[in-house]
Order: sequence, then structure tokens, then C-alpha cells
Amino acid sequence: MLGPESRQAVVVGGSIGGLTTALLLRDLGWDVDVFERSTRDDARGGGIVLQPDTVRWFAERSAQALESLTTSTSRVQYLGIDNRVAHREHAEWSYSSWATLHAALLRDFGAERYRWGHRAVAVVQDGPTATVEFANGSHAAGELVVFADGVHSVGRQYVSPDTPIRYSGYVGWRGLVPERLLSSDTRAVLADSVTYAVVPGSHIVMYPVPSPIKDGGTERLMNFVWYRNVPAGPRLDQLVGGASDGVLSLHPDQVPQVEVEGMRSDAARELPPAAAEVVLRCAAPYVQVVSDIRAAQTVRGRVVILGDAASAARPHAAAGTAKAAADAWSLATAIEETGGDLDRALKVWEPTQLALSAQLESRVQAMGERSQFENSWHPEDPQLRFGLYGPGL
Repeated sequence: MLGPESRQAVVVGGSIGGLTTALLLRDLGWDVDVFERSTRDDARGGGIVLQPDTVRWFAERSAQALESLTTSTSRVQYLGIDNRVAHREHAEWSYSSWATLHAALLRDFGAERYRWGHRAVAVVQDGPTATVEFANGSHAAGELVVFADGVHSVGRQYVSPDTPIRYSGYVGWRGLVPERLLSSDTRAVLADSVTYAVVPGSHIVMYPVPSPIKDGGTERLMNFVWYRNVPAGPRLDQLVGGASDGVLSLHPDQVPQVEVEGMRSDAARELPPAAAEVVLRCAAPYVQVVSDIRAAQTVRGRVVILGDAASAARPHAAAGTAKAAADAWSLATAIEETGGDLDRALKVWEPTQLALSAQLESRVQAMGERSQFENSWHPEDPQLRFGLYGPGL
């Protein structure tokens, strides 16, 4: 039970980074509320490659069994155009899905202090207190306000207002397909693997993830991301169904059907049969407009931004959720190691996370250039492996 000495924290954004932050602050004795803009608990989001920071909460603090939340593979492979294995090596990775991981974190945090339907619109500070205003007219104040509100962060507009969003020149077509819908031949080709296929100016990556189902169990889905070059300007505007300025993702119901049909036609023509089948079996593909976002600062007074709100790196290192979780853990560690001196903790925390963001951005930019424009993505190159802190790390 929290006593009257408890310090109040407000977390804006209830995804992986926000919930991890809230859980860790609560463990330090803070009184924490989480405000999420979504109005319902839906199964949005795709697959997640699990790195140590992503699952550290479950490994160290949670009573939930991590094995119940994951799938795993033991190798990385690359397919040629006829499903021939062009390269294969041993590499163990585990995976989850956004829906599975979010549900597990929310079970640990509890629903009582998790506020659905609260879209932040502004934040102000008055001395040691910061106050968030929401679109529904409500307010929340705390000694610490953490914005983990994603790529369209209201917090970033306040903390680092001149942060540019730089389009990469390509998009990621993403989707999930129940493995039971795939042919036995395709399941056999993709079994126990994170699978790539590289074609001129493009590549696709696939791996299996768990997803919750209504009876309380899970089923295995095949997650894919297919990176395709789309020039900025009219062609990108056409893809997103209007002016592309500020558009960073399209939910399945927002993607123009003519674009879906064109993408499927290209998949059947360009990709190895197993990869093409995964794409063609996806009933509701969606689009990520791959961009670079990196704030120059992550702290302003008692307001903090972390995760994608602070730095949204291209997905090639599969490090987005790991970075959000790492930001949360390092913030909690800084607060604990400074004896709760919040101002000193934030001064310690900010430069280390800025450096990590810069390092990650540089690496994934280079990976994207190699695959999409230089055609120098070679399967045997260890520099192309997943990892937040470096290839394979």
C-alpha cells in the first residue's frame, strides 16, 4: 500500500514502453496512472522480435511465464526465387506480438489505473509539477510526466519541437497470417526460421509470432514485413490515399484497395513462392511509411519522452520495442541510483539515451540503404543481424 509520501507520475501512452515505465516507477514507490488514447483494447500491432530489454520485466519481476508469451526459431535463412535456401545459419531468436505482450504487461499493471480514451493535447509546467490536458477536457498532474505516446508524440512537440520527420524513400507492407492457412509446403520451408528474401531494391522478412485468441489460448501467426521503394511526392500520396505529409502508418482499412491488389500482384511475380504465399494469404495488410525520427533532447523540466516518442528508428534491427523498454529501465535505474533526486536522475539519463538513439539510427539507415538502393545486402554479412546495441546484441 502506497503511503502519503508517494510521488505522483503520469505516463501518457499505454503501449510497451509506457506500461514498462509505469510498472518500474510503481516498483520504486511512485503512484502511477497511465493514459492511453485508444478507446478499446484491440489487437493492433504486428510481430515483435524479443530482445533482452523487451522481456526483462518478465524475466526479473513478473510471475507470468515468459514461455507462454513467445514463439522461437533457431536459424536465419535466405530464400532464392525458387524457394531454394541461398544461405542458412544458426541463430536463436524469440518473438511475440504487440497484442500478446501488451496484454501481459497490462495484467501485471492492472486495469484500475489504466485510462482508456485519453488523447493528450497539451502539457504545461508550474514549478515542480507538470500537467497534461486531454481532448476530453480532463487533466492529470504529476511530479514526473512521461510521454511514451509514439511517433505522433504530443510530448515530443513540447520537449523537442523542431524534430524533423525524414522519409526514407520506402515503405513496409506488413501483415499477419495464421500458420494454419499456409500450405504444408510453405510451412515446411519457413519452419524454425526467421526467413528473408532479397530481390533488387527490396527485401522481405518473416517469422512466427503468438497471438491471443478468445478462449484464452494463443495461435501462431506468420508475421511479415516487405520493404518497397516508393518515391516521395505524388506516388507516395497515391499510396496513402491523399497528401502524405505527416502520414507514418496506414491501418488495414485505410489502405486503398487498388494498392493492395497491385502489391499482391507484384508479390506473386517477384518473391519466392513461400514468401509470396504469406503475402497473398494476408487478409488485411497495412503500411508503415518508413521514416527517421530522432529528438535532439528528451527532457524538459519534469517532462520526459521515450520510446518512439523520442526516437523512431527504421525496423531493420528489430529494436523498436527493445529501445522503448531500455529507455524505461534506464530511467528507473537513474531515479533509484540518485536516491530519488529526480532532476539529477534526468540529467544522468538523457545523454545515455540520446547516444543510444543516434547509434541505432545510424546503423538502421545504413541497413536500409544497402537493401533498398545499393543492392549490397549480402546474407552472410553479420552486420545485418537484429540487435539494439549492435548486430546480434
